Amino acid sequence: MRSKGVVLWGVVLLLLGTGCSEFRTAGRVELPLEQTAMITEHAALYREVAAALPYIETVDGYADVWIKTPKRQKRVYCNIRVNRGREARMIVSYGILGWPVADMFFSRDSLYVHDMLNNNLFLGSNNDRNLEKIIGVNSGYKMLTEALLGAVSTPEPESAIRSVKRGGGQLLFTVELPNGTKELVVDPVQRTLTALLLKNRQGKTVTELHFRSFERLLVAGHTALVPKEIEMLLYNTEVEGAAGHQLVIAYDERVFNKGVLSSRFEIPKRARVFNLDDAETLPWM
Repeated sequence: MRSKGVVLWGVVLLLLGTGCSEFRTAGRVELPLEQTAMITEHAALYREVAAALPYIETVDGYADVWIKTPKRQKRVYCNIRVNRGREARMIVSYGILGWPVADMFFSRDSLYVHDMLNNNLFLGSNNDRNLEKIIGVNSGYKMLTEALLGAVSTPEPESAIRSVKRGGGQLLFTVELPNGTKELVVDPVQRTLTALLLKNRQGKTVTELHFRSFERLLVAGHTALVPKEIEMLLYNTEVEGAAGHQLVIAYDERVFNKGVLSSRFEIPKRARVFNLDDAETLPWM
């Protein structure tokens, strides 16, 4: 087995892919600033947006994915499949011919990464540290999979709302959390969540999500506006002005509620198996 510093070198192709041509980064979002009253219509809007299109159960699609860390920025192409609240799978390809190079399967507690070029299989816990090793962000599995769906839910009740602001045709709901606050930027006309920010007790943004290019679809008998572009940013709150990690997903095509993924991952034949938990961070990260 190679040294831990390069034990996942085969998986580097997962993110090195097509290089940095036409590289995209996350945009900015303007936050509403004018304080306004919490009225009945606002409460109903919050409940609707917080439910996050509950009738969407699965997504199966193809997307361009851009990943940026403080040291690297790469672009890949992915087949993304998600069972809401259960499993997810990302098959990554690169190059003009779109050769598949990595197969990632996420269960609620485990993570499987098959380096298809070298037939190496990495097994480990589905935790923030391992997510950052292979896709550049340590957002947590629930938020990652809901972001891939384009439907991030908010379980906090309307009684947790501490303020409402307006501006630029948007509303900003600030929700109290045990360890900080959650801010939801909502388009009240389209009734969609356009941005979500998680802040710590010191008021510093830890995680930020943007939702763009909404597509009107008929899903399970419901008319739904679902974003085709999702941007995720994670910040280093320990170092002022430090560059964060970014994940930008732009779907080319997708189908909702097509069918349920298999709940098992088939171990590739004759694959060499390594422990993902023991591997060090990839050199390019």
